[in-house]
Amino acid sequence: MAGITDRPFRDLVMRFGAGMVVSEMVASQEMVQAKPGVRERAELSADVENTAVQLAGREAHWMAEAARQVVDRGARVIDINMGCPAKKVTNGYSGSALLKTPDHALTLIEAVVDAVDVPVTLKTRLGWDDKLLNAPDVARRAQDAGIRMVTIHGRTRCQFYKGRADWQAIRAVKEAVSIPVVANGDIIDSEAARTALVQSGADGVMVGRGAQGKPWLLAQICHDLYGAAAPDIPVGADLIEMVRAHYQAMLSFYGTELGLRVARKHLGWYMDEAGTSATLRRAVLTSRDTNEVLQLLGDAFNSSAEVAA
Repeated sequence: MAGITDRPFRDLVMRFGAGMVVSEMVASQEMVQAKPGVRERAELSADVENTAVQLAGREAHWMAEAARQVVDRGARVIDINMGCPAKKVTNGYSGSALLKTPDHALTLIEAVVDAVDVPVTLKTRLGWDDKLLNAPDVARRAQDAGIRMVTIHGRTRCQFYKGRADWQAIRAVKEAVSIPVVANGDIIDSEAARTALVQSGADGVMVGRGAQGKPWLLAQICHDLYGAAAPDIPVGADLIEMVRAHYQAMLSFYGTELGLRVARKHLGWYMDEAGTSATLRRAVLTSRDTNEVLQLLGDAFNSSAEVAA
């Protein structure tokens, strides 16, 4: 999730416990050509265990070169993005637009697989629209080209994030390949994860938007479904300390001016979960004084706790 799964957030999620985290989507050509901000995004914790670097693009040369560069920087897994529905991505014939040209998509997959020695995975959707539900065929061809795992978001590109993810439809992909298949879309809690696994027959689940404001969710699902260690979910003073630490990590990572803007969405999600009052929420999200924000965060979560009690 561009602008969300940055280094500070991934580090926080991993501290709670997660099987794997994935970097923000990195545009391959822009990274190779060292466009400002893109190379830095690709380098973020590429060498950290259980971190995949996700690449997007439309030309085999740039995809292969970008893959080589991030592997040289320590990436353990390369994930190819064929699922992003954003117009600025699909208008450039990248992301889920590649579902409309599977022959061309295969040239990108083959180029990346041939370029690196680490596992290459694929993230995509059910299809472009209801008339082109070609994920099973794309997954089968991707497997033949050397893809080691495929993640399917249970919507078409034209659905964007509307309606509900169709986990049952992912089963056709699972039946088409022998590599692991991961179900994605609307995994908001352990019950949703369990249902998605039953309906899809998938080997695992990927959590996206469900982790916003709940960085412990992946670990909680692992505990509830597979018996992994239970995460120590913070409450009260511990929650305030966690949110403040995440805020300060974003300021340190981005610098104060940009960090203030980037942090707002995360702070908003935390306050949504906590039921913070509208007045305090507004104060937190509009202040440009970092010390004031740190103080207000204590007030925001203390007040919500008092209301809940």
